[in-house]
Amino acid sequence: MKTIAIIDDEKQIRQLYQNYVEKWAKQNQMPVHIHVFASAEEFLFAYEENKDFQVILLDIEMKAISGVELAKQIRQRDDKVQIIFISGYSEYIGEGYEVEALHFLVKPIAEEKLFAVLDKAVSKGETTEQFILLKEGDEQHKVYLSNIYYVVVDKNYLLISGKGFSYRIRMTLNDMQQMLDKRFFRLSRSEIINIEKVESFSKTEIEMTDGKRFPIPRGKFNELSQTMISYF
Repeated sequence: MKTIAIIDDEKQIRQLYQNYVEKWAKQNQMPVHIHVFASAEEFLFAYEENKDFQVILLDIEMKAISGVELAKQIRQRDDKVQIIFISGYSEYIGEGYEVEALHFLVKPIAEEKLFAVLDKAVSKGETTEQFILLKEGDEQHKVYLSNIYYVVVDKNYLLISGKGFSYRIRMTLNDMQQMLDKRFFRLSRSEIINIEKVESFSKTEIEMTDGKRFPIPRGKFNELSQTMISYF
């Protein structure tokens, strides 16, 4: 799950960027939380309670606290978040170096340009994301947890499926579960799912973002619901 902040003092611009990000996320089958703020002060108030942002789209020209000043405050607390500056004036480009901004976009922003920068932000962020090493035969695979959709028991093996891969690993499900984090839910004795990759679910069935469906065992629906609520 990627958490993205959009900070701009123009309502129409905020809505436009939100539409762009939602479209980009849908095209990439990437679950996102989008938080929209009308000022630096509004963002800082929310930031005190939740600092878990991976990408920030930040307008430079804002009243009271400018985007540059806000970026400096953010950098004092978080050196990993990807900051994307947005401005109507190219002369501000130099301001991005001081706060290690990922990119500088000049208004008006083309949809495809923003998509490319978001791709870059996610790619750069993944280098610091948690990963596991899986041995399949003589091959070793480096797998980011965020890319795993689900794990299914296949006799004495596990089938690990994700974005662009499917590995068959000799390992117990219990051992695999110890390698995963809180985004993974033990659906049954033979299945673990990544709740970030859940498209929808009912009381009897769950559908993943790749279209795979799993029946929900009796007595598991409430636990699954509570886990989803707590995580998101």
